[in-house]
Amino acid sequence: MLLVIALIAALGVLAAAAMSGGFAGMQLRSNAKEIAAQLRYTRTQAIATGQPQKFTIDPQAHAWTAPNNRSGEIPPSMGVRFIGAREVQPRAGEGAIMFFADGASTGGRVQLQMRSTAWNIDVAWLTGEVKMRRVEADRP
Repeated sequence: MLLVIALIAALGVLAAAAMSGGFAGMQLRSNAKEIAAQLRYTRTQAIATGQPQKFTIDPQAHAWTAPNNRSGEIPPSMGVRFIGAREVQPRAGEGAIMFFADGASTGGRVQLQMRSTAWNIDVAWLTGEVKMRRVEADRP
């Protein structure tokens, strides 16, 4: 009986992986969700402290930083793009999104790409709202 249950569970995991683009697709979505969560955290910190807060991303180094010494890495197998306001760019090649005490932001987009799939993490400049959307990857 336990063997049958284990077999059904294994088949369920494999079917879910196949339907969502495989394990690479799950890894891509997981990393996009992490970045979206950190952007939301940065916005929350700006509102809570009443001080502007900055989320930075370095597409070349595949790394990001958020307030309160939060940081993370993006797997090198993923492509990373950033579009945002040049005025808050910390250094050449890096990007930043600034959140303000009223919840607004400078806006921007982080795109994570793997094979033919990409996830856009968009930040609205007026409201600071963070949204994720799956898209077809741009072809070079």
